[in-house]
Amino acid sequence: MAEREWDTLTAIERAFFVNAMEMDILQGVFGDLTEAEQTLPLHELADVLLSLVDQGLIEVRRYASWVTDDGREGLTPGDVVPLAELIHVLANPTSWEYPEDSTWVGALTLVRTDAGLHLSRL
Repeated sequence: MAEREWDTLTAIERAFFVNAMEMDILQGVFGDLTEAEQTLPLHELADVLLSLVDQGLIEVRRYASWVTDDGREGLTPGDVVPLAELIHVLANPTSWEYPEDSTWVGALTLVRTDAGLHLSRL
């Protein structure tokens, strides 16, 4: 992968990075998009995200339950969603909506890879 500079990212790519930095669920990306970008077909947004995944800059994971040593419950990014599954999941419009329950367990979340972390610090 060729090293990219932060200022070479499109506005939509940056929105996905902001989402990854905030450890928000996928649906949170809409808060970082302009009104016009929010109305783009989901497959166009998915293509941008998949490009970042293909470049090794972002991983898509599902939130999993986590319990601290002192018993507090929380969330942690779980396993990476395999590419074949990810393509299918991103094609489903409900994947881009907030879950009906507030637990977020199983919700898609974006995580910067080491390369993505380096890029976002440039």
